Amino acid sequence: MGMERKGEKKKLGLTTKIFIALIAGAIFGIVLCYVVPASSVKDDIIVDGVLHVIGQGFIRLMKMLVVPLVFCSLVCGSMSIGDTKKLGTVGVRTLVFYLCTTALAITVALSVGNIINPGRGLDMSKIQAGAADVGSAEASSLTDTLLNIIPDNPVNALASGSMLQIIVFALIIGIILAKLGERTETVSNFFSQFNDIMMEMTMMVMSFAPIGVFCLISKTFAGIGFSAFVPLGKYMIGVLIALAVQCFVVYLGLLKLFTGLNPLKFIKHFFPVMAFAFSTATSNATIPLSIDTLAKKMGVSKRISSFTIPLGATINMDGTAIMQGVAVVFAAQAFGIHLELMDYITVIGTATLASIGTAGVPSVGLVTLTMVFNSVGLPVEAIGLIMGIDRILDMTRTAVNITGDAVCTTIVAHQNKALDREVFNRKNASAEHA
Repeated sequence: MGMERKGEKKKLGLTTKIFIALIAGAIFGIVLCYVVPASSVKDDIIVDGVLHVIGQGFIRLMKMLVVPLVFCSLVCGSMSIGDTKKLGTVGVRTLVFYLCTTALAITVALSVGNIINPGRGLDMSKIQAGAADVGSAEASSLTDTLLNIIPDNPVNALASGSMLQIIVFALIIGIILAKLGERTETVSNFFSQFNDIMMEMTMMVMSFAPIGVFCLISKTFAGIGFSAFVPLGKYMIGVLIALAVQCFVVYLGLLKLFTGLNPLKFIKHFFPVMAFAFSTATSNATIPLSIDTLAKKMGVSKRISSFTIPLGATINMDGTAIMQGVAVVFAAQAFGIHLELMDYITVIGTATLASIGTAGVPSVGLVTLTMVFNSVGLPVEAIGLIMGIDRILDMTRTAVNITGDAVCTTIVAHQNKALDREVFNRKNASAEHA
């Protein structure tokens, strides 16, 4: 009884605390912006001191987890599938699914953008002012992108966090460990134990999430207030509509089509993970929670999910692609640049590739957005304006990203007969999880 109550208390814990921190942070930020007069105490000590240090400190802790977490979970994932032929089938299905949903996502975003017209009637002088701090990313060609997948120095890839190269290296190691079996038992045990360590470390870092989220949101609102939201309202609405379409129409439609499972039940089971991803804005931190929830509430075999979820957290960035699609329309309209059909096709291609190369950490989409803008000759200055509100959209994007990963995992598990429908349909699945 005591144990059970303790478990319940813990479940109420994190997600609720993070939401409270989110709302409290927004209120605190608005109070700082409008009520507290400008002074060195407010600007230097509170906003750029305490809030900045704690908020950025939390993001650095997140980034610290990324490489070892993805590396170990993928080694373990590919090792547990074991059979190279089967791994190939699962891998190819997963990749094709991720690429198709990303291309669909950008198409949805460009359509919504052109219906809403977020950039019309915008005063450009405001944009120029905010443009100073945008770094320019080099746009790379398709051949370079393909070659960059293969690590010429795996240790360097791990050190610099080149996610695609890390994935390739991890998959090869996992396959070899499965092939050699007992001969490499020690190394296999090392990876699965190190994977447990990383999962545990993620949970420890997550326990600081409410404080981190409070500081990040407070700083955003203290800087922006309500004023900047007016011209950006349409852009935000555009992104949110496109995200909603992707999440509730595209994903759930695919889920129903391929598995015949009840989409509403799926959302109900998966909602706590979406809330968690929303508040932390990082796909990688939700990996352990996703795998766990899929196993306990949806009946998805961990053998499949421990391979597809870390892979999806790195290459399936539909939410990011949607933001990029709407941002392209926004910038083109704001600067009065007319885009042809070919330009839109280029955007779909570039953004799909860019989303694959995006690491699952907060706000990294802004760097790849530069690449997308360069591909169709849009001025990078527009990103300066988008940056201000990106934090809020980033959170929604992440929730959509991990939902896409989960839907894909469920479909792939169903195709590989690794889905237990009884667990999915059980009435008290959520009660048991508590």
